[in-house]
Amino acid sequence: MSAAGSSLLRPKLLGRATVNVVVAVSVLYTLLPVLWLVLASAKTRDALFSSDLLSLSDFSFLQNLKDLFAMDGGLYGRWYVNSLLYAVIGAAVGALVNVACGYAFDKYRFRHKEKLFGLVLAAVMVPQTVLALPLYLMASEAGLVNTFWAVFIPVLFNPFGVYLGRIFARGYVPDEVLEAARVDGAGELTTYARVALRMLGPGLITVFLFQLTAIWNNFFLPMVMLSDQDLYPVSLGLYQWNSSASVSPEYYPVVIMGSLLAVLPLILAFVLLQRFWRSGLTAGAVK
Repeated sequence: MSAAGSSLLRPKLLGRATVNVVVAVSVLYTLLPVLWLVLASAKTRDALFSSDLLSLSDFSFLQNLKDLFAMDGGLYGRWYVNSLLYAVIGAAVGALVNVACGYAFDKYRFRHKEKLFGLVLAAVMVPQTVLALPLYLMASEAGLVNTFWAVFIPVLFNPFGVYLGRIFARGYVPDEVLEAARVDGAGELTTYARVALRMLGPGLITVFLFQLTAIWNNFFLPMVMLSDQDLYPVSLGLYQWNSSASVSPEYYPVVIMGSLLAVLPLILAFVLLQRFWRSGLTAGAVK
């Protein structure tokens, strides 16, 4: 190989090595907390404070799991069911609502459509914590504070989901197909439900996953709305236990075990639905 060829190859190899190092560091940064969580969940309370997580002694995974569901009369199981109801049902209904709104923004003409869509885009940039107090006041006026609906209803509408719904409607649903359905005598609802909605399947899955993650990790809104422990989601319940751990150290192992179990539904959802999610994220990339 000539000197010129070697000089050209060296920057390419150096750049590739740099990229590999950056990717490896990013992967470690992402996986190390998960690895710590897995190892710590199998340790006794004394082993947690001894910083000896890699040893095979003091293995207490099953006992920690049993203690988790027995603590405070089995509150964790109720919290877990609450989170599943908030997240799964909320994400499913929210995905249908948001994609339908996005479809309407893309396929129909009405007054001030772009101005209204501009408001939707502006709402994407508003932090959810800013909306917690107005939502609390509205729920208080409606008599919904400290009820299931105080947490469930606000998560059904997501401005980012509406934006994605419009993008997916533009990329997946040709106007010609809708016109053909209308010519055949189908009404607007029938056209959407039987034609457009099937084409929007990848978009629905993508919005569902975004909604599921956001609702499952939602913490501030339940903290503002709820005072009844039986209505807590997992995130708020574990926070309460972790706050009590400074006074009652027996909470530490169950908080760590509960945190490990709280990650599993999100991992399962992404593993089962990732092929739809990938195709949804690449909408419009290939013509």
